[in-house]
Amino acid sequence: MYILPLIVLVVVITAMLRRVNAYQAFLQGVRDGVSLFLDVYPALLAMMLAISLLRESGLMDLLCGYIARYIQVLPASIWPMVFFRPISGSASLAVLVDIFQNVGVDSLAGQMASIIQGSTDTTLYVITLYFSSVGIKKIKNALSIGLIADAAGIGMAVLLALVFLSS
Repeated sequence: MYILPLIVLVVVITAMLRRVNAYQAFLQGVRDGVSLFLDVYPALLAMMLAISLLRESGLMDLLCGYIARYIQVLPASIWPMVFFRPISGSASLAVLVDIFQNVGVDSLAGQMASIIQGSTDTTLYVITLYFSSVGIKKIKNALSIGLIADAAGIGMAVLLALVFLSS
């Protein structure tokens, strides 16, 4: 209850001791934040549109169903997680909740999805958002390294879940 007022008090006292106009510094920070938002928003909107199109069109379900027929080692419900995790954190979290509700938290798919959620990152989202905000155009190496790291994380999550949780 007292932590937020205490933080504000410490900031104000520190600003007074350093002879900084805290109000002007705050306003400048807000201006910079709005400017950053306006730089990042188009890339974020494009990414969210692409994710929505994949989910709502049924293309992702079709693709996951096709792959699940040929790779039967993994539960079929895990494939949307494998595809969405490198793209979007919110989409993969929605898939995780869907797996929990439909298959169960303690199921192999639930455990596997939890490990994937915790051991990988949203590579495409990070590259789209952060690289576009600072104007980096050459993303080839970062993208390939990020996707390799995601594949390693997903592979280890699957392996660990199959070895330690399927018994």
